[in-house]
Amino acid sequence: MINTKQSTVTSQMGFWGANLFIFAYNFVLAGGFFFQFALHEFPCPLCMIQRYFMMLACFGPLYIILATKKGTITPQKFMRGYGLSLLASLLGASASIRQILLHIAPNDPGYGSAVFGIHTYTWALISFIVVMFFCSFMMIFAKELCPKGSEYNVIATINIWIFAVLIVANLFAIIAEEGFHFLLPSDPTKYLLFS
Repeated sequence: MINTKQSTVTSQMGFWGANLFIFAYNFVLAGGFFFQFALHEFPCPLCMIQRYFMMLACFGPLYIILATKKGTITPQKFMRGYGLSLLASLLGASASIRQILLHIAPNDPGYGSAVFGIHTYTWALISFIVVMFFCSFMMIFAKELCPKGSEYNVIATINIWIFAVLIVANLFAIIAEEGFHFLLPSDPTKYLLFS
């Protein structure tokens, strides 16, 4: 016999876990803009690739939240959403590792500022590893954590809109940085669209 109260609590945990995932990466992506605009540190191509994989990883929980809103969420869709996030995190981690290895030589100061002594691309790797563990946990307990469809609320809508604004802002930022060139410079120093 299934305990209905426990089932409701775990399904709410599953729904809020998806929201927390997107909220956390919204915070990270907004932090990237702080470095870009407040500290005038232009993101290099590897930095932008890591941002793209962070955004792609968010499409898994987004899929789960929207399926919950429609009332069509199932444990299979729940696992599919986190499977997408897991794949994006694996690919994002490879880009982070590539950038870390570029700056692993002795006396290499690294690229950009450090936060608590760690460069942002290393923080990106840490975030991708956390996401991999989180997705694995959510997939293992998909049957218990799958939302029931009644959890959707206005906080989820705000979270989704913030994510959408960050996607568009990243699109405009990369266009401004690349200008009308096909590739982003490996060591950008200005916005090519305006120069």
